[in-house]
Amino acid sequence: FFFAVFLLGVQASLMIGTRFSWRPYRAAAKLITRASYTTDNGTTKFPTTESKASYGLGLKIGVDLANTSFKGVDETALYEGISDGLHGRTTQVEVETLRAALTKVQQAMREADAEKKQPEEDFLRINGAREGVATTASGLQFEVLQTGTGATPGATSTIKAHYKGTLIDGTEFDSSYKRGEPMTFQVDRVIKGWTEALCLMQVGATWRLYIPSDLAYGERGAGDVILPFSTLIFDVELLEIVE
Repeated sequence: FFFAVFLLGVQASLMIGTRFSWRPYRAAAKLITRASYTTDNGTTKFPTTESKASYGLGLKIGVDLANTSFKGVDETALYEGISDGLHGRTTQVEVETLRAALTKVQQAMREADAEKKQPEEDFLRINGAREGVATTASGLQFEVLQTGTGATPGATSTIKAHYKGTLIDGTEFDSSYKRGEPMTFQVDRVIKGWTEALCLMQVGATWRLYIPSDLAYGERGAGDVILPFSTLIFDVELLEIVE
């Protein structure tokens, strides 16, 4: 996601003839959650706050590049582009040529992402045709395992629910049942698929949700188990509206 936004920022600057600014992307350093590091936490090689922050921003760009469909990154060209931008030097490649290259890369990335998304689309098409499975306008699919008779929460309601989450291959990645304790949260503070479903459920109901990736974690994925473009399956038991 970061790199896609970055590319759009570069292209926008090229199209309107302005100098590209790094300011919107400095916050990306905050998104780094894990990385290998030396035993001295880098204090020898990167002794200042500025050098650590600079390395962190570069690390984030590298991680995001590695996690996109952009293949064949030329590290030397990448470093030179960053250096030229930072120092305000004249571009080494004509603007029209840069724009054409960025457009071509973006198109290739979209095609690669579409290919990655195909298994999800196949699953949802077949699953949505099964008896008992309903599909909403957003693409959320669900089947009612147990009807409820209580109230229906709103988007700002705080609710208590038990749940189990799996991938379409059956891999379980989370379960409040196994933890022995339901989760309490505000309805609009979770992924979109959950929010939509909970606003349709009644207390006492148990639904099985089939949440497309664009209503979950999209092209980013989450952690090592939920990969990009993953449909998530949740059994959700709505226990109580707390407030």
